[in-house]
Amino acid sequence: MRRLLLALGTVCALAPSVFAQRGNLPSAQFNANTRFEQMGTTLPTPNTTRTASGAPGKEYWQQRADYDIKVELDDANQRIIGTETVTYFNYSPDELPYLWIQLDQNLFKKDAIGATTQLGGINEDGMSTAQLTRLAGGAKKEYGYNIISVKDLKGNALHTTTNHTMMRIDLPAPLKTGQSFSFSVEWNYNITDYYGRSGMEFFPKDGNYNYFIAHWFPRMAVYDDVNGWQHKQFLGQGEFTVPFGNYKVAITAPNDHIVGASGECQNYAQVLSKTQLERLEKAKKNFKDPTLIVTQDEAVTAEKGKPTGKKTWIFKADNVRDFAFTSSRKFIWDAMMTDVQGKKVLCMSYFSKEGNPLWEKYSTQVIAHTLKSYSARTIAYPYPVAISCHATPGGGMEYPMISFNGGRPEPDGTYSESVKYGMIGVIIHEVGHNFFPMIVNSDERQWSWMDEGLNTFCQYLAEQEWDRNFPSRRGEPQYIVDYMKSAPSTQVPIMSSSDNVLQFGPNAYAKPATGLNILRETIMGRELFDYAFKEYARRWAFKHPTPADFFRTMEDASGVDLDWFWKGWFYGVEPVDQDLVEVEWFAVDPMDPAVKKAAQKVIDDKKRQTLAVERNKKDIKETVVEANPNMKDFYNSYDRYAVTDAEKKKYAEYLASLTDEERKLLESGKNFYTLTVKNKGGLPMPVILKAQYEDGTSEVFRYPAEIWRMNDIQIRKVIPTDKKVTQWTLDPYMEIADIDTENNAYPRQAAQPTRFQVFKQRAGGAPQQNPMQQQRSTSGAVGGRN
Repeated sequence: MRRLLLALGTVCALAPSVFAQRGNLPSAQFNANTRFEQMGTTLPTPNTTRTASGAPGKEYWQQRADYDIKVELDDANQRIIGTETVTYFNYSPDELPYLWIQLDQNLFKKDAIGATTQLGGINEDGMSTAQLTRLAGGAKKEYGYNIISVKDLKGNALHTTTNHTMMRIDLPAPLKTGQSFSFSVEWNYNITDYYGRSGMEFFPKDGNYNYFIAHWFPRMAVYDDVNGWQHKQFLGQGEFTVPFGNYKVAITAPNDHIVGASGECQNYAQVLSKTQLERLEKAKKNFKDPTLIVTQDEAVTAEKGKPTGKKTWIFKADNVRDFAFTSSRKFIWDAMMTDVQGKKVLCMSYFSKEGNPLWEKYSTQVIAHTLKSYSARTIAYPYPVAISCHATPGGGMEYPMISFNGGRPEPDGTYSESVKYGMIGVIIHEVGHNFFPMIVNSDERQWSWMDEGLNTFCQYLAEQEWDRNFPSRRGEPQYIVDYMKSAPSTQVPIMSSSDNVLQFGPNAYAKPATGLNILRETIMGRELFDYAFKEYARRWAFKHPTPADFFRTMEDASGVDLDWFWKGWFYGVEPVDQDLVEVEWFAVDPMDPAVKKAAQKVIDDKKRQTLAVERNKKDIKETVVEANPNMKDFYNSYDRYAVTDAEKKKYAEYLASLTDEERKLLESGKNFYTLTVKNKGGLPMPVILKAQYEDGTSEVFRYPAEIWRMNDIQIRKVIPTDKKVTQWTLDPYMEIADIDTENNAYPRQAAQPTRFQVFKQRAGGAPQQNPMQQQRSTSGAVGGRN
């Protein structure tokens, strides 16, 4: 840092705003005005259905579809056989000559767009038989829907046209505003292996299947005021867009299966044993710990049995956008009641022994915590039940009131810390999806970030409430840095259609979640953000919001202009990289000759501390002047750093001429630091600076992103301090996802060495044990299955 002295009159004469903005005048090379202009026509024009405030308009409308479904799970052949009656209500102002139905199981047909557009190659290190069979097109079964009939309620066949994963039903007469139309569909399909969203998992040791059945019935597509019919093909990555409705579903399964589903079971008395019913009633009274409805011993016994018949479980779910269910004879089942803002909700988990001891200890407790955490930030959870099912070792998937979640310990019952927290995190995430998009019903087929990003943000907050040391993977700005560093050619804006997103996890989950965290902590503050976020959920609960509705509501409810942020973080791929280029240190010149001469002596003495001078002290035994005193004169004894009487008088006259304000400033000892900061990354963000003082204390200075509005390339900012600063640091708490922290300190800090390991060459070796296994091997049993 350079230290310069300012004449007192100069400082007092400059207006603070002029002084602070020196060198910041706009230029043709700057893009600041564009960055901070309003989004204008980038967002759709407000109207009577969606207002400029982001709220639903007075003429907002949406459609509805009610379902009465009878389905059988054919465990012997792994098939679904179903019939349904759909009643579709037209609340739009338009006449509809046809309806569109989603046939998502057709994703698995050989000629489906999702299958034929998949890319990849042969793995030279080896591929499984199943992988090669799929590539060769030699699957044992045909997958996708077998539609047997589509009829009106009189039994007349309706004309249909199937376009891959969409089917158009031509109506006998246009469906007018306010009318409804009912039709029936009969279908069946072969169940696929679990692929992350739906399917079955086979357990070779006991010969049983766990079924997780979703997007299993022909479902109505959404017709709305934004897209008309949303009938984008299901390609696998973009998820689902479904209207709300009421469901009555009768599920027939082997009589030794336990079935869980969206909604409330209407006939537990007919499908459960007396003991199971008693345990369920006990669970409904227990708000602290789960009660086992089916124990592990009972589930293991059921695994070994053979079904002797069938049972039909009847479920009812009102005002939901979808319906899913799970079924297995392997299931352990526990439940407990929780209170969510005065409403009782039954939390339940279904899991096989392969999930224990983790699932019995954590799953249902995590459900209860998630409902409370999310409800506090959005709306109170409205449904009567919430379910978590143990699907596979990893991943998860969500549907109304039910979710399929990963997280599996080792066969010996031990598990790593990452497996434990991964399981808890995925349950929070998938149960949390009840709020986004099951209640706040965004268009997943188009905008993945509106459910995954918002949900991941709430997941991060719920994880931190679960455990103060929870190792959350997404949410904190520093965790998105590697993605923001990646080549622009490998990124797309968050505002990209779901099926076109590259690097899906970082883009759809982490980047929007991180952006919301930055808004909450750094740009808006918690109070403004939390109010606006809750208002968005309140406005759009049980409705179909768009991105513009979210953007506008967040600004409308907070009073914070965020257009620059939406444009940069959501519509662009530029990173944040702020560079603290230079710091200049200014102080008011005290005009005291004693002070000035003492300072000059320090400078002059330093100039004389050269290598030659040091060597001359040794090599020159005696100078001429030292040898002959007659060579000395006035200047050999003259002290140029002594203050003369004339200088003292002049200084006294100067002090007498000062005003009270000038004298106060002179005596304050104020330091003025001019910091030059470059925006190397392009994305504007608040500028946060930490000053480390010479006495060991520190202070943080915060400036909003609008500091870049006149110049988005480089700014200079004057910061006055009472103490001397020894170190300046940009973004000291890692709040803005700065991709290069090496240029955030001034003076620059020394880089840390990269460590390397010296080791002996080894071949192979035993698999690495998790810490529980290591502890068990040295001190006895730890954990294990119940």
